[in-house]
Amino acid sequence: MTELKAPIQGESSNHQAENVENDEVVDLRPLRKAVETGDVDAVKEFIHRHPNSVQKKIADFGRTALHIATLAGNTKMVQVLVGFMSDDDLKCVDNNGESSLIFAATIGSTRIAEIMVKKSSNLVTVGVPAKDSLPVTVACHHGHRETARYLYSVTPFDLLEPKSGAYGSLLLHESISREMFDISLDLLQRCPSIATTVNHLKINPLHEFASLSNLFPSSTQFVFWKHWIYSRIHVQLPAALSEVRISIPQNNHTQHQNILARGLGQLRNLVSNFLNFFGLKQIYNKKLTHAYALKILNIMTEHIKTIESNDLRKNGVYAAFFSAVREGAIEVAVEMIKSIPSLVTVVDKNARGMLMLAVQHRQENIFSLVYVLDMSKFMLISGLDKERNNLLHVAAMLAPPRRLSRISGAALQMQRELQWYKEVESIVNPLAKSHVNNSEQRAGDIFSSNHNQLVADGEKWMKDTATSCTVVGALIITIMFTAAFTVPGGNNQETGFPIFLHEKTFMIFLISDAISLFASSTSVLMFLGVLTSRYSEEDFLKSLPTKLIIGLSTLFVSIAAMMVSFCATIILMLRDKLNLVMPIVLLAGIPVSLFVVQQFRLLVEIFVSTYGPGIFDRKLKYWNAKQHVTQ
Repeated sequence: MTELKAPIQGESSNHQAENVENDEVVDLRPLRKAVETGDVDAVKEFIHRHPNSVQKKIADFGRTALHIATLAGNTKMVQVLVGFMSDDDLKCVDNNGESSLIFAATIGSTRIAEIMVKKSSNLVTVGVPAKDSLPVTVACHHGHRETARYLYSVTPFDLLEPKSGAYGSLLLHESISREMFDISLDLLQRCPSIATTVNHLKINPLHEFASLSNLFPSSTQFVFWKHWIYSRIHVQLPAALSEVRISIPQNNHTQHQNILARGLGQLRNLVSNFLNFFGLKQIYNKKLTHAYALKILNIMTEHIKTIESNDLRKNGVYAAFFSAVREGAIEVAVEMIKSIPSLVTVVDKNARGMLMLAVQHRQENIFSLVYVLDMSKFMLISGLDKERNNLLHVAAMLAPPRRLSRISGAALQMQRELQWYKEVESIVNPLAKSHVNNSEQRAGDIFSSNHNQLVADGEKWMKDTATSCTVVGALIITIMFTAAFTVPGGNNQETGFPIFLHEKTFMIFLISDAISLFASSTSVLMFLGVLTSRYSEEDFLKSLPTKLIIGLSTLFVSIAAMMVSFCATIILMLRDKLNLVMPIVLLAGIPVSLFVVQQFRLLVEIFVSTYGPGIFDRKLKYWNAKQHVTQ
């Protein structure tokens, strides 16, 4: 009988591991050293002399020689060791309950995993009990796509079904979080009920998936040309993994095959680099992600239709719906409502329903459902929560910080809060404004008290911006006013008219000088209006943003006109020296460019926020749209 004095966890690696074999003490340190240094011949020789050593724990944390070789990624060493091992030897786990195949999944070595599985196909069922993790789940968790796909192809599917525990649920969780949607989709196509199976994280995949709003088209905001490309890309999902044979290429190619493989690889790299250069690959991958997400959502929502009404809460459907509302996943919310219409009347533990949660978390796309849900509209807008807050009370509360931080500047944040309050006020019963909650507070009182600091911050931001721009505008006024009376070339001593009066370039100088002077004067007056404003709450809605828009726009015009005036002067003075004129004219564009880079985006944001189509979609295209995914 063989007995090993295994080192205690955390013990020094130099500690001698001893084994009693045929009444002879066997020192296992040479085996460990040979494995760590990759000396295959030494390992073979040692195991031939001591066959039982291949199953012994020779390193810290109870690791065997195969554990060490796998962690090092030494494929040749693994192949040698596996050749000496039985099925039971391969299933040996360390002190953390992890087999060597778990290690292969952790490092993402598909070839090592294949060597082990070919020796013992049951090895894929040896997981980590404490985490409900199978090797395929571990590979997914560490983001090793190829290894995960291989292990999934050899894992018995009945082990992933709910009747066998939460293995399938956890795999679905990991594959979705790591965006390995081919595995996720195949799992759901073969067993949709996995979506509502609770895993060791105490949540089900439906709940998690519903909160991932970034996977859906509504969360993507491309610039116009990227959006044009996106709308014209056709995406076809690949065949289900269960219909595809997953195999790992062997190193037995002929010379011609190797040449062909290298040529195809270079061609793929060339195409990939081309697509990356123009950003097309990113757009395609984004649309592919959306296609997968919509297909997965379709399967999940079809599944929840089959759940009995009394079991919806127990199966996490309500929690998933509330999560979709809080995160603004409009596609999820719409599809779930279409599958189970009664969801619009469900309330959470605080007695807040879909519309209250949308207002609380400032999810304008979810709120827009109120414009299309005709039959349930009255119930949605007239409910009270546990504190007897109505919908207007909730709108009067300060938005969550993560939603406010998406908006530039405290003034625009205050404007957005007012837009929300005014919109809710326009749809609720007029008596809602005088309704008091359990704290005897009206909605208007709550809004004022909760937004005091934001008003103060907005006032400071507006005044700081106006002060800085006023200094620039005043400086331009001074320069342009002086330039109008000290024209380039001077005046005719007899007539008093400018010498270059009849030159076209001189007329450009005069016109641009006048435009710059008038625009900068307007800009200064607008910014003075900002500085002297009373800064009431209502001013942040239209008055202050309008003054800021006019002030920034005219300041931009004045700077641009000033540069044109300067260039015209240089051309007049150095008309015969184009080698000097051209560089100076080009350099004159730098200030204008800097203003555009630093301020134009803010100017556009203020304009759209104040005079744009608004943040609420009264037609809600997602309600009437049918998502088509080609497969």
